[in-house]
Amino acid sequence: MAPLLGHPLPANAAPPPVTTPVTDHCPHRVSPPPAVDTSEVVAPGMSAPGPLPVPDPPIGGTRLGACGVVADPGLGAVPERLTSAGWLIADLDTGKIIAAKDPHGRYRPASTIKVLFSLVILDAIDRGTMDLDTIVTAAPEDWSAEGDSCGMGPGGRYTNRDLLTGLMVVSGNDCASALARQLGGVTATLTAMNDRARALQALDTHASTPSGLDAAGMSTSPYDLAIIYREAMRNSLFRELIALHDYRFPGYPKRPDVPGDKDHPSYLMQTSNHLLLDGYPGMLGGKTGYTDDAQKTFVGAAERDGRRVVIVQMYGLTVESDSYWDQAESMYDYGFRAPPDTEVGRLVTARTRESAAPITSAAAPKAAHALPSTGTDHPDSWSIRILVGLCAALIAIGLLLFALRLFARR
Repeated sequence: MAPLLGHPLPANAAPPPVTTPVTDHCPHRVSPPPAVDTSEVVAPGMSAPGPLPVPDPPIGGTRLGACGVVADPGLGAVPERLTSAGWLIADLDTGKIIAAKDPHGRYRPASTIKVLFSLVILDAIDRGTMDLDTIVTAAPEDWSAEGDSCGMGPGGRYTNRDLLTGLMVVSGNDCASALARQLGGVTATLTAMNDRARALQALDTHASTPSGLDAAGMSTSPYDLAIIYREAMRNSLFRELIALHDYRFPGYPKRPDVPGDKDHPSYLMQTSNHLLLDGYPGMLGGKTGYTDDAQKTFVGAAERDGRRVVIVQMYGLTVESDSYWDQAESMYDYGFRAPPDTEVGRLVTARTRESAAPITSAAAPKAAHALPSTGTDHPDSWSIRILVGLCAALIAIGLLLFALRLFARR
């Protein structure tokens, strides 16, 4: 494997060639690549979830059933030096897919699954079953969570806004734990996440942990991450949080069980999205991820000249002279160069089960929050239809009686 950034090559050594994994033979059509550690080993007596069915025809268009590069040859070569096994570039508003590689290949999402988790939280906020101002006291399972952390601690008190922001800005697994607890626990949270994925037709997706830590059955695809992120971008609160460069996260009091400990003050945390942090033009926000099994993952959107492009990167690496951020920039540049009518497939939406409609502008008011997508008509729409039908029937009866009365007078 090529050395990671931060592990220099020997003096005078030439950088290794950057190669994109070959996926034309569809090695990940059914399941993600083999795990490299024991994170997906299930407990004795337990069984791992089976692989998800493979939709036929593929969601989004027949061309997306290919596992190699899918692109319009008239646009020239796709970006070079992409280390991701699977990737996708699409117009965020129209849903037209500009280019992709192994779009329905199944890979582990790492922390990009937190976008799906955030949709479940935003749904709860919209329903009124969760409030941004509710104060949550940290629990031991929060501050002891594995992986990236916002720095929750014993005795710490945090609003749900703090926790949701920490989830998006620095990918805090401690925040994920505290939020899942409010949704009824991990099992209830995963049920809600997987139900939401099915409603969106993200049929390559199965969440096994809310945070994105690897576990048996964890799966998604470049295509699914794009439609999940696109759905999240309909919500003004998500757009606000995913675009934050930094946020002051609360501290917690000194621990009496730690001799000499002092109060832990609030601190200014910074986004893990370097495209946003380093000022990539038009960057609207994005979600990063990494585990040993998932490798690097990313989903995010940028805007240029009124056009918004979303990209997904999965199962890739930063190598010497070729960072994952450089690769992302080349994908955005390719997407913005493509004519608006470029289309090799479509990002579907649960609202119509067909081609996606334009998304609310990033400048839309807060009232533009999306209702949970169920793929069915809202109950109120049926009430209106029934009422209109009754009114029409009454009018018809009235006209008939009037006509009969006129006839009787003759």
